[in-house]
Amino acid sequence: MQRLELKIPPLLLTFLFSFFIWIVSLITNEININKWVVYSLSFFPFIGGSFFCVAGVIGFRNAKTTVNPLKPDKASSLVDSGIYRISRNPMYVGLFLLLISWTFILKNFYSFVAALLFVPYMNQFQIKPEERALEKIFGASYIEYKNRVHRWI
Repeated sequence: MQRLELKIPPLLLTFLFSFFIWIVSLITNEININKWVVYSLSFFPFIGGSFFCVAGVIGFRNAKTTVNPLKPDKASSLVDSGIYRISRNPMYVGLFLLLISWTFILKNFYSFVAALLFVPYMNQFQIKPEERALEKIFGASYIEYKNRVHRWI
């Protein structure tokens, strides 16, 4: 399974998961709930997800390091300020929250369950390889950062 590591860009993966979640919603029953309740429930993860994604990119840009998730070995600085004090992977937290927002719009419990699969996939095939690369580059500084800040939130 190592051949899947760092192969699918997280943004593309999010779109693939969105499509999968939509397919799940088509073949299972939706929850009968008022559309305004649905929009209200989807609003907060959407706003939160957008914030985490944008804040993560801004943090990398300010540090003048790569935002390319397929090339973590090209990182030029360890970003541990701003949103990175809350999460080591704010962009992935943001993408996950956007998926959760989508599941609310689809009004489908099984879609929500399908969205939860995003986390173990990202942990195994994106985050763990990134962590290995960053430990190799930044050594003890990155290990201390890992001990201080959670992977997700």
